[in-house]
Amino acid sequence: MKTFIIKANDENQRLDKFLTKAVPKLPKNLLYKYLRLKRIKVNSKKSDISYRLKTEDIIELYINDEFFDENSNKDFLLAPSVVDVVFEDDNILLCNKKVGLCVHEDNDNAVDTLINRCLHYLYDKGEYNPDDELSFAPSLCNRIDRNTSGIVIVAKNAESLRILNEKIKNREVKKYYLCVVSGLVDPPKATLTHFLLRSENDSTVRIFDKPTTETKTIVTTYQLLKKSRKNSLLEVELKTGRTHQIRAHMAYIHHPIIGDGKYGLNRVNKEYNEKHQLLCSYKLRFEFDDCYHQLGYLDSQEFKLNDVWFAREFDEKF
Repeated sequence: MKTFIIKANDENQRLDKFLTKAVPKLPKNLLYKYLRLKRIKVNSKKSDISYRLKTEDIIELYINDEFFDENSNKDFLLAPSVVDVVFEDDNILLCNKKVGLCVHEDNDNAVDTLINRCLHYLYDKGEYNPDDELSFAPSLCNRIDRNTSGIVIVAKNAESLRILNEKIKNREVKKYYLCVVSGLVDPPKATLTHFLLRSENDSTVRIFDKPTTETKTIVTTYQLLKKSRKNSLLEVELKTGRTHQIRAHMAYIHHPIIGDGKYGLNRVNKEYNEKHQLLCSYKLRFEFDDCYHQLGYLDSQEFKLNDVWFAREFDEKF
């Protein structure tokens, strides 16, 4: 028999969702069967799969040892533990992801990812140990492309993750980017609304003026900060968060981001010798509709990167 005692990071989950994470080797068909046969009990009683777990609940599993992995996965320790911290407290970690680093494991299954670096960093600080957790691990709340730099939010506990996911979904976390685009943008400020179709074959997206049954609405606001003879430095706010949204949207209005090998202009990229898009998620602002929750203290707070190299060098290089 195996016993789990539910802690704060595991509460409010459905029983079946928790067991899927806590006992990943147990097939779902057996999970449901064992619940019916009372070989899995909650507080010594038969429980429904949709039961919401509470702190101090006791789950008893009368199942074979082969389904339990006694060796916690610590592959993240193979990644570096160095993290560029923008802000940190007991609930969240804001870090500056560098160009070239994936946020999660990609198709190459590389261990050196942003999330693994953050887990290693928190492990070294004594704030996270998989041996002490049943189903939770600190998690990223937003993602940016491998070749985009900037601020990524990490939730350190389950309640913060739940709140941030909800707030991001409700657009209560404002995300701002800096980018250098080809050409002189006019008008200097605008909100763009178009429709995006994602292609699974080549990992690209296409933009359309009119919606179809397969497209998703995208809304992007930009403001001109500086201009040179040929290019523009913009601040962009994401109103929606779709794959490659800024890169594809700016290309669609004929102002592709310099260095973008997928949606940009090769001749322009070569002219400036830029192999990565000049795009950085440089500022976050929390604007919560309510503050009666664990992260209410973050309301109205703004966090930003004060030194984005291509903005600093815009006048002399672009």
